[in-house]
Amino acid sequence: MNPLVVQIAGIALESPLVLASGVLGTTASSLRRVAQAGAGAVTTKSCSLAARAGHPAPCVLPWPGGLINAVGLSNPGVEAELEELAEYRRTCAKPLFVSIFAGSADEFGQLARRVVEAKPDLIEVNVSCPNVESEFGVPFAADPEACGRVTRAVKENAGAVPVSIKLSVQCASLARMAVVCQQNGADAITAINTVGPGMWIDVGTGRPTLANKVGGVSGPAILPIAVRAVYEIRKAVDLPIIGTGGVSCAEDALQLIMAGADAVGVGSGVYAGGVELFGEINRGLAAFLKERGFESLAQVKGLAHREGRA
Repeated sequence: MNPLVVQIAGIALESPLVLASGVLGTTASSLRRVAQAGAGAVTTKSCSLAARAGHPAPCVLPWPGGLINAVGLSNPGVEAELEELAEYRRTCAKPLFVSIFAGSADEFGQLARRVVEAKPDLIEVNVSCPNVESEFGVPFAADPEACGRVTRAVKENAGAVPVSIKLSVQCASLARMAVVCQQNGADAITAINTVGPGMWIDVGTGRPTLANKVGGVSGPAILPIAVRAVYEIRKAVDLPIIGTGGVSCAEDALQLIMAGADAVGVGSGVYAGGVELFGEINRGLAAFLKERGFESLAQVKGLAHREGRA
């Protein structure tokens, strides 16, 4: 028996690790590469109904705590996305999660109706990207009523495909937002997105380094925030959780699982560790379970909510 097998909304994953949206998820070949490296599932870069150019370079900035990015949700649009999804489906059996974003609940519904044509295993709904607040106004993830509308719109058009809502810490109460998602039909929660936005100034020029001036902060610096978010969401709802944010080793992944995550998203860590990071984390998780006498990750999940210690 594989001790790393987990379930997300009825989907069996050979590993709890999921490629987070936005990293190596633009083509079928890159998704396949990550799947072969040990990810339990892969998530596409967020797509929209129409093509989107995103922000000009420089748009990704490594810094000691991780990354600041202002890519701006660039993507070729749903028509081109469907071609890549079909190619992935022909060449790889690992579960495929498709990330979508839009500017209104109606557009989210239209987009969900299109992407189900590719028979994804799950639709991840990006309601929380901080890089586009100035374009879309208040993010859906910060407005319970708006988030509820989006959740219903996607569910109504997703058919039998499970739906996960990707939440942000940029809201008054993560617990309340998670409850809203559950009440409106969500099958899972992904938490969290990048935080911020943040800014990095080049002291040589005295100007912001990113062309967009600000961007979402990700990487090791946000791990404690993600752990706290997962912990609060697990106390509020019983939905499956994909804990995401700052994971770069097995210990990081274990923190999220012990906080209550069913699976763990890996994103920015790939920039430093390459796709080999998935295999390294899997081996670390298996070694931890063996050393502690656990038979599966299910025995570790939510440990921080229980009395006693591992």
